[in-house]
Amino acid sequence: MRTVWQALVTRRFLWSVWPWRAVLYLGSGAVGGVVVLVVLSAGVVGGGVLAVVLVGVPLLVLTALAGIPVAVAERYRLRLVDREPVPGPHRVPGEPGLRGWLTTRLRERATWRELAYTLLFALVLWPLDALAVGLGLGAPLAVLATPALMGDGEVKVLKVWTVTTWPAATGVALLGLVLLAPGLYALGVVAGARGALTRLLLGPDREELGLRVVELARSRGRLVDAFEAERRRIERDLHDGAQQRLVALTVTLGLARLDAPPGPLADQLAKAHDEAGRALAELRELIHGIHPQVLVDYGLEAAVADAADRSAVPVDLEMELPGRLSPAVEATAYFVVCEALANVDRHSGAARAGVRGEHRDGRLVLEVRDDGCGGADAGRGSGLTGLGDRVSVLDGRLSVSSPVGGPTVLRVDIPCVAAEGRGD
Repeated sequence: MRTVWQALVTRRFLWSVWPWRAVLYLGSGAVGGVVVLVVLSAGVVGGGVLAVVLVGVPLLVLTALAGIPVAVAERYRLRLVDREPVPGPHRVPGEPGLRGWLTTRLRERATWRELAYTLLFALVLWPLDALAVGLGLGAPLAVLATPALMGDGEVKVLKVWTVTTWPAATGVALLGLVLLAPGLYALGVVAGARGALTRLLLGPDREELGLRVVELARSRGRLVDAFEAERRRIERDLHDGAQQRLVALTVTLGLARLDAPPGPLADQLAKAHDEAGRALAELRELIHGIHPQVLVDYGLEAAVADAADRSAVPVDLEMELPGRLSPAVEATAYFVVCEALANVDRHSGAARAGVRGEHRDGRLVLEVRDDGCGGADAGRGSGLTGLGDRVSVLDGRLSVSSPVGGPTVLRVDIPCVAAEGRGD
């Protein structure tokens, strides 16, 4: 159970920790509200008195910002009755330093919403918290303690009626025990409602959530672009650096092999020459897998055609693209096609595959199909899950239709804009 509301509908509520979490939440709210009221009153009065000599202006500004630490404490205290964290609504300041922080906070709606909550907390909510604890827990406990307060004389229960005999005191105590259970349930309801109000007022509103979504989308786009740029850099460094050195090494070993007289040395040189050739071939394949040059120079259509030519399974290709796409979209689409064709070769037992791609309504749509045995399932933690994750980074969708016996159709839908004649 993560909230007091969920605990209230169970039969074990009274025997769980949730009633006492509710009591602690409301009790700490009563105490904290008094402290907040004193601090706000001192800030307003002191700032107002000293404002005539300008010394009180910073104090008034600090009082206006008092809602920020109060809201932090309230969001943390809310976990007593609602374990789901409440995200803070504030944005990261655009400029470093105190001035940037103050400028951002004073311009945010969230700051003034938190100040309004703080005023509500100091003037209205904490008395209600104290009243709820007093009626729901204090009154039943006071009634229950009647025999202990009786002594040798009499006791006035809740200042309402007077008890003078021990049998009457025992009956009143039993009444207090009976009242304790509904009192704890009432406290759970009040604490749940109080927590819901806190979450509503101190959590991000729709506009702030929308701004966060936009910023997350932009940051994700920047990360994707940076990742693709880094892939290109690695490919270029390998192509222009390590590959050229391996080519030079292969040529040198080849010449040494030709000049060496027959014997053990010539055999060792021949072996080293062959190993260098295999290493060069593997490096070229690695470079091609990281970011093929044909994709950079000629675009997705030519790169997919190259991947289809290298596939072990014959591939029928239908690609109709109006022009170049963004580098991130081209790299993702190419990666999906290559992985899909590799899966066809390894797992499907297909005799033939097909790749179809087109750009319509601002979206790139790719389909990879085969006539194999089917049975592919993205939910079993296969490589299809990784493909789906990579496509989702670009707000795309990946779907797979693969009944047992085939055929298998993998479909990718990525939002993008075609740019005719785009250069790299």
